[in-house]
Amino acid sequence: MARRRRRLTKRQRITLKMKRKLALLFVIIVLILIGIIVRLVYISRVSGEQYTRKVLSQQDTNSILLPYRRGDIYDRNGTILATSEKVYNIILDPAVLWENHNEKDPKKDCVEPTLQALAEHFESHDKAELEQIMEEKKSSHYVVLEKQMTKDQVAAFEEAMEAEDSRIAGVWLEDSYIRRYPYNTLGCNVIGYTVAGNVGQYGIEQEYTDVLNGEDGRSYNYLNEDLEQEKTVRAATDGNSVMSTIDITLQQIVEKYIAEFQEKYRDAYREGDGSKTTAAIMMDPNTGEILAMASNRHYDLNKPYDVVANGLFTEEEAAALDDDSKERLDALNGLWRNYCISDTYEPGSTMKPITVAAALETGVAQDGDTYLCDGRQNISGRDIWCSKKIGHQIITLEGSLMLSCNDVMMQLSSKIGEENFSKYQNMFNLGLRTNIDLPGEARTDGLIYYTKENAPNERLVMRSTDLATNSFGQNYNVTMIQVISAFSACINGGRYYQPHVAKKILDSSGGTVENIEPVLLRTPISTKTSSLIRRYLYNTMYGPNDANGNHATGRSARIAGYSMGGKTGTAEKIPRDKTNYLVSFIGFAPAEHPEVVLYVVVDEPNAEKQSSSSYAMEVWKNIMKEALPYLNIYPTEAVPEDMQAEVEAERQAAEEAEGEQESEEEEDPIPEGQLVDPQTGETVQMPDPSTIDEEDDSVLGDTPINDNLRDVKPTDALEDNEDDNPTE
Repeated sequence: MARRRRRLTKRQRITLKMKRKLALLFVIIVLILIGIIVRLVYISRVSGEQYTRKVLSQQDTNSILLPYRRGDIYDRNGTILATSEKVYNIILDPAVLWENHNEKDPKKDCVEPTLQALAEHFESHDKAELEQIMEEKKSSHYVVLEKQMTKDQVAAFEEAMEAEDSRIAGVWLEDSYIRRYPYNTLGCNVIGYTVAGNVGQYGIEQEYTDVLNGEDGRSYNYLNEDLEQEKTVRAATDGNSVMSTIDITLQQIVEKYIAEFQEKYRDAYREGDGSKTTAAIMMDPNTGEILAMASNRHYDLNKPYDVVANGLFTEEEAAALDDDSKERLDALNGLWRNYCISDTYEPGSTMKPITVAAALETGVAQDGDTYLCDGRQNISGRDIWCSKKIGHQIITLEGSLMLSCNDVMMQLSSKIGEENFSKYQNMFNLGLRTNIDLPGEARTDGLIYYTKENAPNERLVMRSTDLATNSFGQNYNVTMIQVISAFSACINGGRYYQPHVAKKILDSSGGTVENIEPVLLRTPISTKTSSLIRRYLYNTMYGPNDANGNHATGRSARIAGYSMGGKTGTAEKIPRDKTNYLVSFIGFAPAEHPEVVLYVVVDEPNAEKQSSSSYAMEVWKNIMKEALPYLNIYPTEAVPEDMQAEVEAERQAAEEAEGEQESEEEEDPIPEGQLVDPQTGETVQMPDPSTIDEEDDSVLGDTPINDNLRDVKPTDALEDNEDDNPTE
């Protein structure tokens, strides 16, 4: 018989419903708690630091910022180029100082002694001004009285604060840092500077600002569970340092001879400096490391905004300009701009080695091939002339570089063809950024021609005239860093390295965090082609005159005894009116195994005839003559016969200079009876022998004896010198 289902009473049904609701409520509450916990964990992991900073930033006087120290910048040998010097801000806490005010007992009052001490030690605030601050900002906990005071400037006040009887209260020294550049203008375009908040501007300071910056710490007080005040300190994390590839000695040499050139040719033909711009880059061709980079545009890194100190305006002119006037800002931006990576120009004949390399690689030319130069090529019905309009006559492939023949270059490019020519331009990174680790590198992809397949638009498709003129470095734009990087790949065995200015990253203790290794991007040519290019460029400087009387174009840059190679460059500027030129010279040493490449550009030399590359060769030669011995690269070759006179003239000049120095020394002899103390440099009058009794053994002579020494026993006074004869 089926079991009958038990019926629930009304009360039981109500109770059951209540239990179900409670169970549902409990589940909902548990789910909410789980959601909150998950959210808290997420916030802690993802945004915990952000909220911590927000909370700490809301602390009052009990919360003190502990600033981090921005990392240093060094040269490749560890010389400091940029550093952060610790300074102090003087902070007044009026609220705390009023708490220590005692009108009834002046001997316990702190307000008067504190204001008096501040007025005595810091002249910028007198006592009346401080009293006004105390009245106007009674409840304030943070009033900055002085900023960026050095240790010497605050030492006396700090000593007064720490004295036992000190009644100075409500004042404290806030740590801060100020950026210093020990060499002022030296390397300014590479180093850059900082503005408020440790924000890098230009150079390494900007490119590596995240590496150089650290994280602020904080010291703050809080009430514990016993309502007692406790102090917590979260230390600052200092920034890392950057060791650059720059060599400070080479940088000084480069800048010295740029400045000498600008001064030597000042007002030579027109009023002004020796050129519109003179710039140079020195590179290790085997790594892409920049050893020096400079131009005549330089400024004081410690005063980057000072238009007067940096020679942009006179004091009167500067006073007439607003701080944010367009004229002032344009002048400063032009000064800060790094010409070597930010300015574009047509390079001229320094690009001919790349044309010859492309011809060798594509097989359209062989070593020993000969060509006829009649002074011009007719391209699309238009005559394009060689640098020697009467023609070089019959010359070899090597001679085309040695004599800088435009005619042969145009013949080679025609055989190479538009597609292959553009291919090698790209392989040598012309038209593309090198991605050097400095800000502000110019784009030139819109200033060079491409084949139809790669052209951004039809306007940039290479035409026959473009192909012809591109072959000798005209009708397209480059930057200096592009040229020296491409040239290095031509002569280093065919390896294109990405140029860079950072060598390693160091932590705040000097330990290595990261070594920045050379980056090999591609190998545009073979070692065989590179070897031929080196030989051709050696003869561009040292080759003999050919049968037609043509002479090597780079002879003026030779340095006696050295084996080196190089290439001249002359580019006619737009408009092509034979008026303004950019001339250049790029060369390397030693010739067989290059260790250093130097590229010099002189834009619009201050001369009636600007088109001579001798101006660039002059700067190049002066720099290399001093730099090579420093780099431990010494003469290995016999001095060429045609350089004997130059060497002899230099020797005679050195002897004359030495003779003049000796004569100056003879004109001002030291008087008899006097000697120069080698320790102090002072001239001392020696005693007259006739007045000295050589038989007198007294050491002290008539010198009075200090009464304080009379009670000292000889054995006590001379315990460390027992063999000495004691005297009273």
